Amino acid sequence: MHVPARRRRRRLLTALLSSGLAVAFAVPASAELAGSGRDGIGNDAGTATRASAPGAGSDGGTSARAGKVDKRWEPSAAVRKGSTVRATPKPTTKPGPRGDRTPWTPRAASYAATTKTSDLAIRMDDGVVLRGDLVRPAGPDGQPVTGRLPVVLTITAYNKSLIGGGFASGLTGADSDYLVKRGYAQLTVDARGTGSSEGTWAAFSEREGRDAAAVVEWAAAQPWSNGKVGMTGASYMGISQLFAAAHRPKGLKAIFPQVPAADVYRDVVASGGQIDVGFMPLWMGLVTATGIVPPAITATDPASGVKALLEHLAGATTFTAPLLAQAVLGGDPAFDGPFYRERSPIEVLDKVDVPTFLIGGEFDLFQRGTPLVFERLQRNKVPTKLIFGPWDHLQGSSGAEVGDAGYGTLAELQLRWFDRYLLGRDTKLDQIPALTYYEQGSGAWVKKAKWIDEDLSARSFALSGSSSVGGKAGALTTGTPSAGTSTVLPVPVTGLCTRSANQWTAGLPAAVTRDLPCFTDNRLNDLGGLTFDTAPLSAPIRFQGPVNARLHVSTLTGDGMLSVAVEDVAPDGTVTRISGGWQTIAHRELDPRRSRYLDGKLLQPFHPFTRAAKKPLAAGQVAPVDVEIFPTGAKIAEGHRLRIAVQAFDVPHLLSTVPGPGRPPRAVHPAHRARAPLGDHPRRALTGVRQGQDRIATPSRQ
Repeated sequence: MHVPARRRRRRLLTALLSSGLAVAFAVPASAELAGSGRDGIGNDAGTATRASAPGAGSDGGTSARAGKVDKRWEPSAAVRKGSTVRATPKPTTKPGPRGDRTPWTPRAASYAATTKTSDLAIRMDDGVVLRGDLVRPAGPDGQPVTGRLPVVLTITAYNKSLIGGGFASGLTGADSDYLVKRGYAQLTVDARGTGSSEGTWAAFSEREGRDAAAVVEWAAAQPWSNGKVGMTGASYMGISQLFAAAHRPKGLKAIFPQVPAADVYRDVVASGGQIDVGFMPLWMGLVTATGIVPPAITATDPASGVKALLEHLAGATTFTAPLLAQAVLGGDPAFDGPFYRERSPIEVLDKVDVPTFLIGGEFDLFQRGTPLVFERLQRNKVPTKLIFGPWDHLQGSSGAEVGDAGYGTLAELQLRWFDRYLLGRDTKLDQIPALTYYEQGSGAWVKKAKWIDEDLSARSFALSGSSSVGGKAGALTTGTPSAGTSTVLPVPVTGLCTRSANQWTAGLPAAVTRDLPCFTDNRLNDLGGLTFDTAPLSAPIRFQGPVNARLHVSTLTGDGMLSVAVEDVAPDGTVTRISGGWQTIAHRELDPRRSRYLDGKLLQPFHPFTRAAKKPLAAGQVAPVDVEIFPTGAKIAEGHRLRIAVQAFDVPHLLSTVPGPGRPPRAVHPAHRARAPLGDHPRRALTGVRQGQDRIATPSRQ
């Protein structure tokens, strides 16, 4: 698709639309591309479209007309204004409010020691008892100090007795003693059906949300509390904060979620409609395992400990095991519906009204969701900040590298946040912009007011020519694409030697061996799929936000999986994975009302993923499939190439789809779309990709 270059200040969206393959990015637009109508890639036809001003988005909204953006829904990877093809300036912070710019410094500890009270009983309205550990400052005599303190609450499903030290302590975020020694009380509570708490575990259920709100109000009413409560914690503990806040419990003043989800189905359970077999069994097994460790209360109250343990064992057989089995085997949990809507924070975020500081990761399990939480809260004018760094799930949960963003350590940020909203101190929060993200490629920390800001516009690249498994690359162009077809072979090890394998196992491999070459160089993995490259760039391209890839495909099995990666190819051949997206072909139905557009281009598709929406392809049918590539921020340097890689597996994250009964696997010959039975080779579905129509779209900066 050719769009003449224009003198417009916008971010460039790269969209992957199909007649072949197309990718869309959001980029900051320049006044003119290279000043000569060239696109910085070596093509005469560039695109520089005017940027509309998106609002802060959420997971829903209406589709935009050309040149407009629905201000309620802003998915996209965007390019920022102010950079040109000839010279891309370093990211800069927009001027903040005038006034005192003296840097904030954390106050010193007021107490030298802390003291812990274990297994406090917190009774819910249905009689179930949750148990929590309370840590308070200690006086010279070793006893808790007298007086009322602000409370910081963490609700965990990982057993409060196990996450206090060792490897698992990384799940808790900052050291709680830092806040306690500065005059806070820290309360850590086991969620219902976990740790020392009674009941049956039902992750993120409405009942669990009511429990969290009740614990907040209980903490606010205790004699050691001043009535003001904040919440902290990562992952599960971060999601619990959002559900608690949605109930607006009395006393809750601020929250600090690290790496939380927005939509649990789309973010992590089923990427592109395919069940995540890399993380979901691992995670549910972790909660089950920590739940069947004899509760700590057993030592002092054997009857209560045994009661809790028996309830946890029952929960493993009535909730965890059946849920996993049904999801993997195609039962109701394999599809989106009421079960996941109840458990997705995005459904209740409009009820959250307390100040929220978010930490997210560009290689995190919730890479997709955390920015959506930020955008929805910002749209609702809730005081909100997001630091989005180059972190996997364990890194984002520990927060050990948060200080790299330039605002202090995680513990110092929490002190700054809670001192402001629980104690009313002036901590100069205006000096921290709403959004700070790490720009891959440049290593810079970019400071912005919004995730999809007014300086972004849409840019599209088309797949051109043919590619084949084994290293033959097609082209990626903003000019007129040449015709071609390509076949995606189901190579069952693709994904294994890539950063994706680490991302979708929560960062566990990197925790063992951080320097594994597979995490930093994708070239070996790319041999198992199709690749499409630009020419070496004559000037940098920068993009920010989500990316859409539209592929026109056919397959005689009726279904298949597409794994699409955006990559940076260096002059020495090193291939760096920037982000990825996944989509099952049968779940290709698009909901335009809930999809996100920039400059009239689709930037973040929304697929229903319901049983009713699943439609296998008929034999010989060619259909467009939009692949949502998760949001990020990146700069492709001059002399580097932008690459789109397409594969049919993403092991261990996702396996290719399994043909159903009565549907023998067949192949599509891409040149003639002829049927080619594969005999007795299961899952050998060949997916034909036809170039010329396909596009990749993302907000980008040029």
